[in-house]
Amino acid sequence: MQAGGKTYDFSAVHGAMQSYVDRDLLAGVSSAVLVGRELVDVHAAGWADKENDIPLRTDHLFRIFSNTKLVTSCAVLMLMEEGRLKLDDAIDIYIPQLGNRRVLRPKPADIDDTEPAASPITVRHLLSHTSGLGYGFLNPGSVIDNAYNGRKVMNPAQTLEQMMDVLAELPLSFHPGTRWEYSIATDVLGRLVEVVSGQRFSDFLQQRIFDPLGMADTGFVVPADKLDRLAAYYAGGDMFNPMKPGLKRLENAPFPGAFVTPIPRQSGGGGLVSSLPDMVALIRSLILDDKNAGGKGEPTLLKPDTIAQMMGNQLAPGLSIGFPGIGPVPGKVYGLAGALTVQPSSLDPEASAGTFEWGGVAGTHWWISPQHNLAGVLMTQRQMAFWHPFSFEFKRRVFSAML
Repeated sequence: MQAGGKTYDFSAVHGAMQSYVDRDLLAGVSSAVLVGRELVDVHAAGWADKENDIPLRTDHLFRIFSNTKLVTSCAVLMLMEEGRLKLDDAIDIYIPQLGNRRVLRPKPADIDDTEPAASPITVRHLLSHTSGLGYGFLNPGSVIDNAYNGRKVMNPAQTLEQMMDVLAELPLSFHPGTRWEYSIATDVLGRLVEVVSGQRFSDFLQQRIFDPLGMADTGFVVPADKLDRLAAYYAGGDMFNPMKPGLKRLENAPFPGAFVTPIPRQSGGGGLVSSLPDMVALIRSLILDDKNAGGKGEPTLLKPDTIAQMMGNQLAPGLSIGFPGIGPVPGKVYGLAGALTVQPSSLDPEASAGTFEWGGVAGTHWWISPQHNLAGVLMTQRQMAFWHPFSFEFKRRVFSAML
């Protein structure tokens, strides 16, 4: 493939992805590579549906889970650019239920073992996952996870507005801004978009992001006439060993009717279905090469300064991202919509410092390297495949082919 007068060989990338299919680690995986805004490689390997022998095509639909967060964060930053909110606004200006927060004390005896929050939650805290909110499933058995589950914070039958009422009854895990913890914060941002815009969340996304970018296959529900394009969803052979072969088809995951039946909750943190071309369109809109730096040419959602801020570290000095049971992830911090690599690990390409990235729990991933004017998108449907080895290998091989 040629780009900018150069010829690139992606055969090693394609072969590596095919090997994960051959080893029964992935049913199928599709990928795309961009140099600037130029699409230089598209590839699909394996199956959209193993049991029915349906090969994976580039137009298949995927449950993108936490890739939804990028869309939601863009929506909030668009409202910021319009002067309708500020990053350091207290969230209770817009969502009063989240004011006057209390915080769990260290090693709390119960959910009522709290103290007043030292500061309010801000929009920036929500975008950077430093708000003190939780998720309810990342730290099983903890006081806060038990409370989230007991109150059914993630209940798909409740609207975003109703979710705020439930969160109002629960304390934070830590004082805002003092730690990083992946959380339901982006669902709160979905409600923020509704309050500030005066529109239903899905309507705002459709009118302001999906339609302008031509994302015709992205939404909270797969229409009946597109159900045949929804890729099957699989679990790996061992949840704790990502490289153990064996795939088991999942039905009604993560709940009956998910993504195929309209529900009240429009999750800004994980509710969208999308396709490889649609995700490419979204990522392309955030790449500002010389031709598009002024917003000319193909659609650009955000101003260059906003994109630079989005891709810059928002964490306090000394903080990194991390997950319960794993601990801190050295060398990775967080911006306003994804992680930022400040020091590549042994799994990352050596030249990947400055790469901005995130993904979904079912293995959909994206990354942008402003330094190298390079980006990649990966789509698969395997449970617990966020930062699975295949995603790191894809990135390493793309960097090797391009640099």
